[in-house]
Amino acid sequence: IFETEDNFNVESVFCKGERLCVSTQVGCPVGCKFCASGMHGFFRNLDWKEIVSQYEIVKNLGFDIKGIALAGIGEPSFNVEEVKKSIEWFRERKLKVTVSTTAYPLEGFKELLRTKHNGLTISVHGFKEETRKRIFKNSERIENILAEVEAFLRVSSSSARKRIQLGYLLLKGVNDDVENLTALSETARKFKTTVMLMSYNKVDGLDFEPVSKDDYEKIFLFLRRNRVRVTLSNRYRTDKLGGCGTLSIARCIGERRGSKWHSLSKSLEEHRSVL
Repeated sequence: IFETEDNFNVESVFCKGERLCVSTQVGCPVGCKFCASGMHGFFRNLDWKEIVSQYEIVKNLGFDIKGIALAGIGEPSFNVEEVKKSIEWFRERKLKVTVSTTAYPLEGFKELLRTKHNGLTISVHGFKEETRKRIFKNSERIENILAEVEAFLRVSSSSARKRIQLGYLLLKGVNDDVENLTALSETARKFKTTVMLMSYNKVDGLDFEPVSKDDYEKIFLFLRRNRVRVTLSNRYRTDKLGGCGTLSIARCIGERRGSKWHSLSKSLEEHRSVL
């Protein structure tokens, strides 16, 4: 848990596999309605030094970090210039960098598609417009997102194509219907991309529920029958202390447990000297 110089709070999560999930903004402008991370709105972007400082601090605490996931609080496409600088900094240090984005706004998403990274997960979560309105407060139309992906893949190498995958968070009674899942299957086959099928972490105060374990397995099998490559949620993605959409919750739990907070200065040298 970090505190910025202007007294905002951001979070990072160290996951098994030696990967650190870092935040790119204070709050989030997308406002996914199922997510704790944007419940209090959007305050400001983090600059690239604040993004990489999360890594510097955790590394200096003794963690062996081999990879970075720009998948914490915030929308990378909304802060694309600072995110690109941080990606370059991480890659110069031989760290594998992956990015998760809802593709909002579209101009920033186009930049991310063409940025050198080790993987980009596009969090679609729904294909019918009424479904997406139930999920996202702010988003691009799905047809515009898919058009940009198709244009990018058309001129990309096979290695670049393999770095793109579709993220789909299952929400009971919202996006687990046959129509949405069929559209997901057709899109994944068309683009020859993998689907990351995610389980939802229940957030107190929000009117969303996870699908049952049986339904999760049935949906996985449905996608496989439709010749879609699928990766499944591991237990770290459903952890109450750092799974998808839980980082604000993690902060509150951390406060109750007396967790140590770290100052997130824009000065990397200051971190190195203090820690």
